[in-house]
Amino acid sequence: MGKQPTQVFRFGVFEADAASGEVRKSGVKLRLQDQPFQVLVILLQNPGQVISREELRQKLWPGDTFVDFDHSLNTIINKLREVLGDSASNPRFIETLAKRGYRFLPAVEVLGIPPQAPTTGEHSHPGSTTASPTSASVFLTNPDELPEVPHGFVRVLFLLIQVMYLSFYIAALARLSAVEELLDRKFGGANWITIILVATAAIAIPVRLYLLSYVSFDIKDLSRKFQRLFPATFIVDELWALSPFLLAPQIGIGLALAGTAALIYVPFAQRTLVLMRDRSGMLSAKR
Repeated sequence: MGKQPTQVFRFGVFEADAASGEVRKSGVKLRLQDQPFQVLVILLQNPGQVISREELRQKLWPGDTFVDFDHSLNTIINKLREVLGDSASNPRFIETLAKRGYRFLPAVEVLGIPPQAPTTGEHSHPGSTTASPTSASVFLTNPDELPEVPHGFVRVLFLLIQVMYLSFYIAALARLSAVEELLDRKFGGANWITIILVATAAIAIPVRLYLLSYVSFDIKDLSRKFQRLFPATFIVDELWALSPFLLAPQIGIGLALAGTAALIYVPFAQRTLVLMRDRSGMLSAKR
């Protein structure tokens, strides 16, 4: 099996720190006892490989230890599945191979430096839980909550969103004088609004082109890169969600309000599509 690693293993929204013995889901520490954690680390060290029950016995119990091995290992695997939200009949993480052993199904990313634990104001130890989930884990979708959707369908929807945003930016900049005149009538010389509009469009256009090229060529690891971009793009997208009100004289205040409400949701839809893309790719690779 090799020596005990010091890295952090990442799989989906989960991270397992082999040095500290901690498992987190979306940054939230989960309660997991020592032996189930040891089994998890062994599986994470060997993703896609069959780990026999005998190998696990040798790792967990020395030769002179008396234990009901079959019952104990079954209990450990069940506890591990419970923490991961997995199922023996429809496994997404741990697959049981009758009379052979177990196999870890998802792709595993090994990080060289363990991430900082969330600050809770108290010292914690393996097996304890954090005080409360982060806001992101409450409001944002987790990959393991998503259905399997055809990869191509997800790509097309994501591409269409990028094209939509690019159309907004280009149309606004192309008719900047008309936009300035409209803003002047509505707000009386609010030049700062025009500056924000131009600045955010100038920043957002290369970002949209970057995402377009990434998805067009189906480059891997989009999810991790998009997660880093998401806080900044979210602010810009929410500002541009107000753009339908620029057309209120032509389309009416009710339709402008409906358009803004829809655009407020689009950033979250983008993030969900990115996670669906990675999930569908991962599931396809397993088959």
